Amino acid sequence: MTALSQEEAFARIRLLRSPNVGPVSYRQLLRRFGTAADALAALPDLAGRGGSGYRVADEGRVAQEIQAVRAAGARYLFHDSADYPALLAELESAPPILTLRGDAALAARPCVAIVGARNASAAAVKLARMFAGDLAEAGYVVVSGLARGIDGAAHQASLMGGTIGVIASGIDVSYPPEHAELQEAIATQCLLLAEQPPGTEPLARHFPSRNRIIAGLATATLVVEAAPKSGSLITARLAAEAGRDVLAVPGSPLDSRSQGCNQLIRDGATLVQSAADVIEALTGFDGQPRHHLREVAAGWGGAEDLDQDPADIAGLLTTAPVAVDELVRQSGASAGAVQLALLELELAGALVRHAGGRVSRA
Repeated sequence: MTALSQEEAFARIRLLRSPNVGPVSYRQLLRRFGTAADALAALPDLAGRGGSGYRVADEGRVAQEIQAVRAAGARYLFHDSADYPALLAELESAPPILTLRGDAALAARPCVAIVGARNASAAAVKLARMFAGDLAEAGYVVVSGLARGIDGAAHQASLMGGTIGVIASGIDVSYPPEHAELQEAIATQCLLLAEQPPGTEPLARHFPSRNRIIAGLATATLVVEAAPKSGSLITARLAAEAGRDVLAVPGSPLDSRSQGCNQLIRDGATLVQSAADVIEALTGFDGQPRHHLREVAAGWGGAEDLDQDPADIAGLLTTAPVAVDELVRQSGASAGAVQLALLELELAGALVRHAGGRVSRA
């Protein structure tokens, strides 16, 4: 990429912080208008066509955010930066802007996510340490979410070999409090990533977003212990949807914390009992770790023509998620016309995007 001017960097942050602009709409706006500054100028009109008044993010608040990022010793990482994680960029919902502390080059190495229960059993914590330590020694970077239980154990065991912490808060907020020292160690010795603006407290709705980043960074996700309907299973599902390997450690059917892993294995996840099993599952025919990289990152590829009239799809949308491809088929309109209509509805707050390229009415 060419060097990003300070003005365009500021406009990109302001664009992403504007109401109802998510990763997909951000990407479409940049593709259509070329620069974030031009996209910002067009936002009120686009949102108005979707049925709502609109005000872009306040310049003063964006300036304060930038100061807070600097004060935290962090920096911004834009989607087209040379050191933006290539595996993460494959996701359709890849974060357009991250804040980071530490060494971004860690994300270019083979990564394995290790996730599991917060209220983990002593045996599972021990297993997480063993897996993480052995994988780090074998050259893998361990990715996790700095939560209590399995996450913390995995980070601690891989700190010397390389670990990436992805947090649901701002880059300057430590959570949980007992992991403040661990979070700082990851930031200074390895890599700490955040999608939320600085000062953001970790709210429940932020954790699924964090989980998609964990899954997106890694060539595989290993679940050590998880109850049914846990956040760890969300991470595993997101990894599977991204075409990554899902691995699970089996456990006793008498322990509810093992039911999630056992179900993953029933559904096709690879059963593993040691780091050697993980490495075997992730090693190609040439003996080298597989990265799962595609030739073109799907998240920022594609070039549907958005410079046309939006399709009339209002009558096709309900609160039940539907694939965008299905909307194209049923409307008879071009993909670009459907995407433009969805963009206008999203900016107006009338559309919700779901995993797997599905959308619904808000």
